Amino acid sequence: MLAVLKKELKTYFLTPIGYVFIGLFLEVSSLIFYIYTYVSGSLNFSYIFYDSAIILTFIIAILTMNMFAGERKNGTDQLIMTSPKSITGIVLGKFLAAMIVVIITEIFTFMYLAIINHFGTPDISTLGTTLLGFILLTMAYISFGELASSITDQPIIAYIITFVFFFASMYIKNLSSIFSMVSFIDLYEKFINGIIPIEETIQLLTFTVACIILTIIILQRRKNLK
Repeated sequence: MLAVLKKELKTYFLTPIGYVFIGLFLEVSSLIFYIYTYVSGSLNFSYIFYDSAIILTFIIAILTMNMFAGERKNGTDQLIMTSPKSITGIVLGKFLAAMIVVIITEIFTFMYLAIINHFGTPDISTLGTTLLGFILLTMAYISFGELASSITDQPIIAYIITFVFFFASMYIKNLSSIFSMVSFIDLYEKFINGIIPIEETIQLLTFTVACIILTIIILQRRKNLK
C-alpha cells in the first residue's frame, strides 16, 4: 500500500493534476473568502469551509478520474492485474493519496483564518467539528470517484459520472426523503453547527466503506478474469 501511495503522490505532483486541483480550489475559495470577509464582514470561518465543500463537489473528480480509468486507457493496468500486491492495498493506497492532496489543499486555506484573526476574533468554537465533517465528506467523495474510475477505461467518462452524481446529490433529496443519505452537503451542514452528528457521521463512513469495497470487488473480478 505504501508503494502505491508514494507512486500516486508522485503522479499528482509530477503532473499538472494535483496543481490544477489545488489551484482551482484555492482560487474559488479566495473569492468566497473575499465575499464573506471583506464584502459581508463575516468572521465565521466555518461557513467558508461549507462553501469550500460545495467547490469540492465540482472538482473532486479531477483527482479521481485517472485512478484506474487512466491506467486502463494507457494499458498500464496490466501491472495492477499481475502485481503481487493485493487489490485492497492498491485501492487504499490510491484513496489515501487523493486524501493527502485534499488535506494539503485545506492546510493552505488556513491562511484565511490567520487573516480573519488579524482583523478580529473569528468564531473557531465550531472549527473542530467543521474540519471533521470536511474530512468525512472528502472520504465519501474520493471513494465514489475511485469507484467510478474502476468501471470505465475513459477518464472523461469517470469524471462525468462522478460530477453528475455529486451534482445530483445536492438536489435529489427534493424527490424523496429516502435519498437523504446521499445528500452529502446536507449531511455536512450539521457539522458546522459545532456538534458531531452521530447519524450523519455513520452515513458518510458507511458510504465510503461501501464504495471502497465495491471498487475492490470490481478490480478483483477483473484480475481473476485475466
